[in-house]
This record gives sequence, C-alpha cells and structure tokens, in this order.
Amino acid sequence: MDGDKIGQRMKRYMEMREMTLEELSERTGLEREFLKSLQEDDVYSSLGPLLKVARALGVRLGTFLDDKISNDPLIIRKLDQREEIVTHRGVDKPATLTFHSLGRGKTDRHMEPFFIELFPDSSEGGKLSSHEGEEFMYVASGEIEITYGKDTYVLCQGDSIYYNSIVPHHVGCHGIEKATIVAVLYLS
Repeated sequence: MDGDKIGQRMKRYMEMREMTLEELSERTGLEREFLKSLQEDDVYSSLGPLLKVARALGVRLGTFLDDKISNDPLIIRKLDQREEIVTHRGVDKPATLTFHSLGRGKTDRHMEPFFIELFPDSSEGGKLSSHEGEEFMYVASGEIEITYGKDTYVLCQGDSIYYNSIVPHHVGCHGIEKATIVAVLYLS
C-alpha cells in the first residue's frame, strides 16, 4: 500500500469489510458527504475524523499512514520525515496543518507521535472535535491557540499541554507566523 493516499486506503478497508459510506457514516457520526470528500479528494480538516474512521474500520490511525514493519528501536531521521497528512478547509484552500508521522513504520505502536506545522489560517473557523484518548503537545516554535471545552489557551515556544481528547478541542496557529509542535496522541 505504500504510496497510496489516505482516501485510497480508506476505500480499500471499506471494501475489505464490505462497508458502504452510509454504514461508515452511521458508525462514525460523520456526514456521508464529508466521508466522500475524505475518500475522493484527500481533504482533511483535522485528525479527529480520521481517528473516528479508523475506529469504525477496526484499524489504528497509523494504518492510514503506513503499512511497513520495523524493528525496535524505530528511528526517524529529520531528512526522512515526510508529509503524511495535510489538512485544508476545502479542496482549493491553502494548507492549515501539515502532519509528519514520527511513528511511521512501528506497527505495534500504541501512541501516534507527530511533528506538526501549523499555518496562520489554521485558527480561523476551526471546528471543535473530540475522540477517545489523550494528547500531549510541546510547542517547538511560534505560538498556538488551543480551545479546550469552553476555554482558550495560548501557548508559546517551550510550553506544553496534556489533555483528555474526549473533551471537544481545536488546535491552531496563534498570530501571523507559522508554529511547530511535537504532538503525541494516545488512543485508549
């Protein structure tokens, strides 16, 4: 499957499980048209919907990112990092977040570590999402804004946050400069 786009992998797993978009919509609580866009246009608004799709298909999020088997320890060199997921507000919109998987290849992982670039447009119009598990984020550069439930926090370089992902949340860039973070999702 290496080289496949996430939408192609999603479609393949749906076919393997003989699942329609309507059934996937029912299981995830996501709109059918949204799922169709994920599948056909490879347009993602956030990781939350991908986590819900993975759960409904009975696979881990990493399955959408890679299928390679590695030995312990897994080392990802900076030069080997590649864009895994790029989120957008729509097909013709600029990127809002770029996710670089730091666990790509470790098939028995229980965490999903990412290096994430957040662009200024990422904070505008972001919808709150929730999913099972926990998240930890460390701000490597710039500033980020996190809405967690009804509260909003601004974190600067060197700050970190750890929270339960079941609480509706949104993470975006704060200000006009790109920010970067290291994030780890633990999926219970």
